[in-house]
Amino acid sequence: MIYGDAKKPSSEATLKLANCELAQPSKTYATLGTAPYWCWGYELGINEHNVVMGNEAVFTEPWREALDTVDRGESPEKGILGMEYVRLGLERATTAEEAVEVVSNLLEEYGQFGSAVADDDIEDGAYDNSYLIADPDEAWILETAGYRWAAKRISTGSESISNELSIRHSWTKGSDDLIANAKTQGWWPNDREPFDFADAYTDHSTALQVSRIRYKRSQDLLNNLTDNGNFNIDSMQQILRDHYEETFLEGPKFNAALPDFLTICMHSSPAEFTWGDSVSSAIFELPSDDDGFAKMWWTPGPPCIGVYVPFYIESEAVPTVVSKAGTASREVIHPTEATEDEYEDGSYWWEFKRLLETAKGDEYGRGFKMNQKIVRSRFDELEKKFQNRVNDRETKARELYDEGRVEEGKDVLASFTESCVSEVRREIDRMTQMLTH
Repeated sequence: MIYGDAKKPSSEATLKLANCELAQPSKTYATLGTAPYWCWGYELGINEHNVVMGNEAVFTEPWREALDTVDRGESPEKGILGMEYVRLGLERATTAEEAVEVVSNLLEEYGQFGSAVADDDIEDGAYDNSYLIADPDEAWILETAGYRWAAKRISTGSESISNELSIRHSWTKGSDDLIANAKTQGWWPNDREPFDFADAYTDHSTALQVSRIRYKRSQDLLNNLTDNGNFNIDSMQQILRDHYEETFLEGPKFNAALPDFLTICMHSSPAEFTWGDSVSSAIFELPSDDDGFAKMWWTPGPPCIGVYVPFYIESEAVPTVVSKAGTASREVIHPTEATEDEYEDGSYWWEFKRLLETAKGDEYGRGFKMNQKIVRSRFDELEKKFQNRVNDRETKARELYDEGRVEEGKDVLASFTESCVSEVRREIDRMTQMLTH
């Protein structure tokens, strides 16, 4: 996790990204987000105006055409990576709609093709992007295909995204030539109505089952929460930990660490049909008034064996252990040049990774079902403890802010997060030793 200061760049300042260089605006906003150790961008994050944003990989017709260019031995046009767009949107926008405009304007100029996976070439590491963007008033889905995009405003109910285009017959905003381009390229029949953005721009040679079941499960769970008025932190944690338990799929046949499908809480598969374990997970709790503090409840790794700890952008800091990689240094480098990161003491992410591997028992996770229950019993207690302490710590911080003692207020929030992280680390160490013996 990284905290990025607000800045006032000079008129000549530029920003060096993986594949291009951008002119900087006169002002950027403070951000808090999670990122791979080699990347400037964020997988997900929040800014000082309580705009939140995250991305998913999608596989489109323009993406496929760019890959075909590589296969022919030619050099495709490279652009801004999806994670870089997430941070750019957060650094340059005060509302969710502004973030849509920031990303879409840059996308139309720079595109998005390029490897976004450490040590992977373009063929294996490139993808287009779908984004969820929200602020306290509304949310947006922004979906992209090459240089083009469509965006839909969400003002009621709930929505989710997975690794596929979901906007179909109507959108709030989009590229001016979205329909015309699809017809010109032969991706959509000239005489067929209504136009379907997802159908036209999806690469149909990429299987959708990797995302379809996952999308439907998340949407059904969200709809159930909103219909019953049970939308809260606890219920969101349960959704993010879901492996299709208590459904007709009966969850994973053997255990969650030996998955049958791409589940919401993702685990690596020996058959390699998943993209590995969930890297991290977050729930953003945005205040309804100016007196509240936005919280980013975050855990590394698959959330079924994680602990959601509150992080505050207002604290302007994160614990060192949280931002530390393993053996690789945290520095911005092109992903194809990044060295493989491995376990090292003092890295919060790697400590969770070690706990996961210990709980699995073997490569097929045969110990996971029993060990995960042991871990969860303790981690559930910690999460409840942290939630019960939130109001007291935030009230104390708000009193200090109101008295003009802003730095002391920041310290209250930062110390709270630090204490939660320290308590989690002690418990990780205890359980890792217990499960090993």
